[in-house]
Amino acid sequence: QVLVNIGNHFDLASSIFVAPRKGIYSFSFHVVKVYNRQTIQVSLMQNNYPVISAFAGDQDVTREAASNGVLLLMEREDKVHLKLERGNLMGGWKYSTFSGFLVFPL
Repeated sequence: QVLVNIGNHFDLASSIFVAPRKGIYSFSFHVVKVYNRQTIQVSLMQNNYPVISAFAGDQDVTREAASNGVLLLMEREDKVHLKLERGNLMGGWKYSTFSGFLVFPL
């Protein structure tokens, strides 16, 4: 579910954000794993290259969370998305979120 998408630069069908202009962008994400005895890893990808990751691997916790955030210099039409590297996430927008916005245009 998309809560805010001013300018429609986030494509819900592909889950990809496309930068409308060159600038400094802020991105953050929060994910929750489903089962204990599993590990999750999620990476934020810029143009299909990993930039940052979040990891949760406590084997005794059923619903463990992982978060991360970053400021990125992006060119016009650069793309950002999340990639689930391993594990299973708790479903629904209430549990796992992704946010991004332009901080400073260049």
